[in-house]
Amino acid sequence: MTCEEAEVLIHALIDGELDAGHAREVEAHVEGCAHCAALMKEYQEIRQAIAESDLRYKAPLELRRKIEKSLPQPQAQAAPTRRSVLRGFALGSAVSAMAATGLVAIVLRNDDEQRIENEVVSAHLRSLQAGHLTDVISTDQHTVKPWFNGKLDVSPPVIDLTAQGFTLIGGRLDYVNAREIGAVVYKRRQHVINLFVAQTANTERKTAKISTLQGFNIRRWSDRGLNYWAVSDLGADELSEFGDKFEGAMRANKEG
Repeated sequence: MTCEEAEVLIHALIDGELDAGHAREVEAHVEGCAHCAALMKEYQEIRQAIAESDLRYKAPLELRRKIEKSLPQPQAQAAPTRRSVLRGFALGSAVSAMAATGLVAIVLRNDDEQRIENEVVSAHLRSLQAGHLTDVISTDQHTVKPWFNGKLDVSPPVIDLTAQGFTLIGGRLDYVNAREIGAVVYKRRQHVINLFVAQTANTERKTAKISTLQGFNIRRWSDRGLNYWAVSDLGADELSEFGDKFEGAMRANKEG
């Protein structure tokens, strides 16, 4: 185990989230590595300090009253007209027809893209908090990929890019656009890359686009019924390299 891998897994070890095998690997590495041992001690001290601090804040009753007073009062609603009732039935029929097909999709309109990007950046930030980065911790794609089975309608592709300089460290479930999606987690030096993957009804391939939001770079693309968002504080060129390597490996797997 390298120091780079251990630094990611130390958080999980302290939080009791590792299985016995991975816990032994990290403990063995820490015993023989002064740098990681010092890092683990620092994390434990931070954890203890937070646990001993009273950080809860109870809002005063007066604040609740002000908020309730500022909320709009419920208005009496007119009796539904025949037109509105028919429109409601028509909408319900359309939704039922979509559900009957078994199709679960995120429909991304142009005016929704900015909102979705805000959500993936927020999810990325949440993941950087201690103990939130991964639900399954492993550098083995054959461990991470099966973990998603049964948890999502479509499991995200998991590609091992360690040889290309992007280390797979695990995966987790996250929420974007009010639905549960998969996030595959990689690391480049000290930089975390979250690859969010969601099913879409559109099977058309969309070429990659790079954008920047709140200081994070986002590489977005679509292929074979899946939408991808790679989010990181890596430079745009390195994040593009990650996306290119990932897409290239996907094509190679398809051809193979």
